[in-house]
Amino acid sequence: MANVITDETIEYVGILAKLALSKEEKEQAKKDMNRMLDYIDKLAELDTTGIEPMSHVFPIQNVFREDIVTNSDQSENTLKNAPGTKDNMFMVPKTFE
Repeated sequence: MANVITDETIEYVGILAKLALSKEEKEQAKKDMNRMLDYIDKLAELDTTGIEPMSHVFPIQNVFREDIVTNSDQSENTLKNAPGTKDNMFMVPKTFE
């Protein structure tokens, strides 16, 4: 498949990325993008029949645990550090009017 990155494509990508590219940078970006697309085409030629799709290269699994409360209500100990308390809450000075 012939991949052609045009000057308009480079201009558009530059606008999207909010980049002000010089003429030399645009030419280099065009070459780089064409090489990337050629490599993707090369990968598409590989025979992948019988290969399972995967989301990660390592055989890892998410480890979920039950959401179990393991500590009791420690509010009394926490409120010992408060400068002031009222109705089992911290009392702090006003920060705005």
